[in-house]
Amino acid sequence: MLLYMSNSAREGQSTPLHSVSVAGAVVREDGRLLAIRRADNGTWELPGGVLELTEAPEAGVVREVWEETGIHVQVDELTGVYKNTTRGIVALVFRCKPAGGAERTSDESTAVEWLTPAEVEERMAEVFAIRLLDALDGAGPHVRSHDGKQLIAVR
Repeated sequence: MLLYMSNSAREGQSTPLHSVSVAGAVVREDGRLLAIRRADNGTWELPGGVLELTEAPEAGVVREVWEETGIHVQVDELTGVYKNTTRGIVALVFRCKPAGGAERTSDESTAVEWLTPAEVEERMAEVFAIRLLDALDGAGPHVRSHDGKQLIAVR
């Protein structure tokens, strides 16, 4: 009822819609980071995806990493909140530890690799690389926004 009343008070204005995604910054003991090459566009990113409506964020990241990589993870902590202002996606990134499984591709990934931080910077667009690098610095959780191509605010 409050939502209806709030919307009716602002006739002509639409309520913004956002999608919530989760991603795993999976860090091995040797410091390498888990990354996937996406099947739909060929870009290198963290494993992750849309959080299901009834799912806790931590459960969502465990599911998404497993589905895309074959790696089971233990979630450590939230390391960042990232908003794509163009697409209306809010991404929650969690640092994780590998806890079993074996690397494999899926319908959503054409490659699964453990990258060094330098390789992350070389292969990933800045808006995705920063998510993995933020997870390493221990100063999070970070809150950042981007327009899909470059960071537009850092906090």
